Parts: sequence; structure tokens; C-alpha cells
Amino acid sequence: MNDYVKKDLKYIWHPCGQMKDYEELNPIVIEKGEGAWLYDIDGNKYLDCISSWWANTLGHSNKRINEAIKRQIDNIEHVIFANFSNKPAIELSEKLIDITPENLTKVFFSDNGSSAVEIALKMSFHYNMQKGKTKKRRFLALSDAYHGETLGALSVCDIDEFNMIYKPLLLDTIRVEGPDCYRCKYGCNRENCNAECFESMEKSLVENHHVISAIIVEPMVQGAAGMKIYSQIYLKKLREFCDKYEIHLIVDEIAMGFGRTGKMFACNHAEISPDLMCLSKGISAGYMPMSVVMTTDEIYDCFYGDYNERKSFIHSHTYSGNALGCAIALESLKIFEEDNIIESNKGKGELIRKLTNEKAQALKYIGEVRSIGMITAIEIVKNRKRKEPFPWHMRVGYEIYKIALTKGLLLRPIGNVLYFIPPYIINEEEIKFMVNTCFQSIEEYFMKISHNTWSVY
Repeated sequence: MNDYVKKDLKYIWHPCGQMKDYEELNPIVIEKGEGAWLYDIDGNKYLDCISSWWANTLGHSNKRINEAIKRQIDNIEHVIFANFSNKPAIELSEKLIDITPENLTKVFFSDNGSSAVEIALKMSFHYNMQKGKTKKRRFLALSDAYHGETLGALSVCDIDEFNMIYKPLLLDTIRVEGPDCYRCKYGCNRENCNAECFESMEKSLVENHHVISAIIVEPMVQGAAGMKIYSQIYLKKLREFCDKYEIHLIVDEIAMGFGRTGKMFACNHAEISPDLMCLSKGISAGYMPMSVVMTTDEIYDCFYGDYNERKSFIHSHTYSGNALGCAIALESLKIFEEDNIIESNKGKGELIRKLTNEKAQALKYIGEVRSIGMITAIEIVKNRKRKEPFPWHMRVGYEIYKIALTKGLLLRPIGNVLYFIPPYIINEEEIKFMVNTCFQSIEEYFMKISHNTWSVY
């Protein structure tokens, strides 16, 4: 164990896990990154096929983005965003309004995804209070939703691992059973259904619309639920019912925005425009913490008035509109346009799907391969016919993750769902390495446990 690892274990409390696990699987100290690869201090390299928590879009140490940072840092790194502004923030706002759905005309800056969700919830509630709709003070969210881990964001989450212990502190959210296309109780599939599963949402809206301020959803893909991909028709219906009952529609594009689903934004698949859109992660290409909430003139105008009217939306973050982050985001969007990233990703996404499906056919413990754009997910099950999951305590995904690390592949499973969300600069050779190594790791794990008496089939 080298000195860096010893100091890490002595001083650092890592997120999203049990620190005792680090005693067995020591933290990997990364020294540098290049393209889709990460290099540790011991000379090992790892293909980052999950874009370092879905944030890195254009590769590590991207030369163009590095140069944009150097140019900006010689001018201004950060300036207070109250009564001050900066050129990159203004230019980025103009660009975001140009590329997002048409009704989104105002940009509110923050510094991380959870904060963006908090802001969107507060904006919706505050709007309704100022409009005299004082009964509209609750939010509706889907089962298995994930929207961040601050208390307001946790209130609209539905993953026990994150929010169970905090439930006494959380808002009273209305929960609706969300789409589950792999285990569809209507016997449909996401490619040709009519979103029959929307009936639970419709029932809840009929009963509760008078108290609902906003509905928040992850459009097209519920990420932390296990990359659960659903029909665009669900979103179309949701937009219609939000209009009917004067409910704000918040789309959480934090994970799925900026090309992950094959379009610039996931809600583009349904051709809808939300009332509020939360953006983070890919907005700054994985370089810096940054987020924005996009909203409409109608919502903005509700907060506009003389100071003594006390209508202002009082919410601030120290690093709102950070000039360096905005310069990064601008350069990233220039690369998207000049290199035609969305179009060039089509072939890469299709190759990942094709290779994954070919490998999966031979393995009876692969329940489903699901994909959209540059996302491909593999759900591992104990019994494919019954779609029966493994017991949670077996930690199948985690054990495969450990094996993959020894082979130079960084996976970050969600339970027993493995997935690929690589940086867009990944090439064909790297894609083949990624898929092959993942399945080698899966097979190695099942060979190790094959002496157990239960059947994996």
C-alpha cells in the first residue's frame, strides 16, 4: 500500500458506499486522464466506460477545453453573480436558450445537480404561492426516481438506499408507479406500446391535481433505477395532463442531457417543452461543478416587480455563473457543433448495442440488454424466464466491478445492472475492449460461484 492510499484511507470519507469496503478494495489514486482512459499512480490504466459518474462527455484532458480554460483564467476566474456578470455566462445563456426546447427562455445558474432540483422545486412552489394557488404545495414523482441527495431533492427520490433513513425530514411527495418496461405488467414493450402504464399517473392526477405544484421526471431513462428506459409516449401524455391541470413539468436532464440518449436532450424524443429543465453533469464536460435551471417567461415574470413587493426569488450559490465553468461549457458546445457529435455518436451507440447483444445471447443470466443513444445497460438476473433478480446481499454487480478493475475497465454497477456510458471520443477498438472485458468479467464471476448449489438459470 503506497503513501497516497494510506493517507486517503486515513483522511477521506468517500461518497456513495461503505468505507469498510475500501479496506479490501483500496481506493485507486488517479494521476492523469487522457481521452477515455484513466491512469493511476502505479502505472495501471482503466477505460472509463461510465464517464466518471456520467459527467465526462468529451474525454479526459480534452485539449480544446484545456485551452479554453487557459484563455479564460488569464481574464477572470470568478466574480460575484449578484449585480455582476461575465461574458462566458452571458454567451452560454444565449446558447442554451438556442438549443433547448422553445419555451425555455431564462437561465438560473447554480453549481450542482441536486441544487438545480432544489431550485426548480422552490420556483414552482413560490410561483403558485404568488399566484394565490395556495393549495398547490406538493410535488409528484415516480417510483424508483433519483433526483439528488439534498433534502428537497431526496424528497422526490424513491430509492431506499438514499432516502429511507431521512424520511422523517422529507417533504410529503405524492408517489406514482413509474414505467418498468422490462417487467411490464401490461405485457407491452417500449418500442410499440401506448404507455399503458400511464394509467397510474392519470389516476393520481385526477385525484390530486388541485394540490400538486409540479411533477418531476427523468425523461426517457431513470438512471439510478438501473437505466430503466421507457416510451416517449409517456412524456407526451404527461405534458398534456400537466397543461390540463396547470401543473409545472420539471424534467431532470442532469444525467441524460447533452447527447446521452442520442438527442441533445432526452425530452427531445417526445418533442415536448417542459416548464423547468435541470441541467448539470455534461454541461461542463465533467470538468467543473456547474448546473442551471432553464425556465419560461411566464414563471420568470411572476417574480418580476419592485423590491418592496417582495416578489424576488431569493436563492443563491457562491459559484453561480462561474466564469471558468461557463467558458468550459461554451467550448464543449462548440465541439458538439463543429465535430457533429450527436450524429457521429449514432454509429458508436449502434456498435455498442450490437456487440453487447451478441455477447448476451450466450449467457442465460443476462435478463435484458436495453439501450438508447450512447447508453447500453445489462440487467443480470438469477432466472431469465421469470426475470428473477439475485438476492441483494450477493452484490453481483459489485463483484463483477472488482473483477473488471483488474482487467483495466471501470464499471460502476447500479445493483445488478451493468451499463456503458462512455465519453463520446471512444473509438471502435476501445468499444470492443469495453464490451469484451465486461463480459469476460461476468463470465469469470459466474465461474467462481458455479460450485454453489442454486442454479443461475
